[in-house]
Amino acid sequence: MAKVKSKVNNLCVIQVGSKARCEKSQVLSLKALGLGKIGKKVVVEDNNCIRGLLRKVSHLVKIDG
Repeated sequence: MAKVKSKVNNLCVIQVGSKARCEKSQVLSLKALGLGKIGKKVVVEDNNCIRGLLRKVSHLVKIDG
């Protein structure tokens, strides 16, 4: 039986804004994405859950596809 490779799309997310004056839910969204400091870069899987987190903190992050 042959293995089926699924193509997983990834997004590179960079934090560009401060979490200092954000709501608690936005701070928790940044933490869930693996961010926390300005300039930090993470690669995350592209799915609906991650898209929702990114939408919540879109003013604080930059997304490279």
